[in-house]
Amino acid sequence: MFFPGRRPAVQSQVLPPRVHPTQQNVVYNCCEYIVPEVHPAHTTVVNKHLYKHYHNFPQTVSQVDQVANQQFMCPPGPPMPVPGPGVGPAGFGAPGVGGPGFAGAAAPRRRFF
Repeated sequence: MFFPGRRPAVQSQVLPPRVHPTQQNVVYNCCEYIVPEVHPAHTTVVNKHLYKHYHNFPQTVSQVDQVANQQFMCPPGPPMPVPGPGVGPAGFGAPGVGGPGFAGAAAPRRRFF
């Protein structure tokens, strides 16, 4: 064998190399990649407003009673009005003609339901 700094004592002969099976070595390299994944979401809030309109039609009823009285005496000749408490000196059409409380039409009577 040859060692540096030393002289071989015997002359050596170099033989052809013996090739051994290849030793397999595996070196793993890990490369890390960051991939941003975006998952967008949207929420729509729908507010429904429902207005329920209930229509009613209240109705009132008024009643008017109109009363008139005339009295005639029927002697021979044209008819003549009968003098009474509602006939004043001016005759029919004057204030007070027709009896107490007679004003041509009664006040309307209102009924509410």
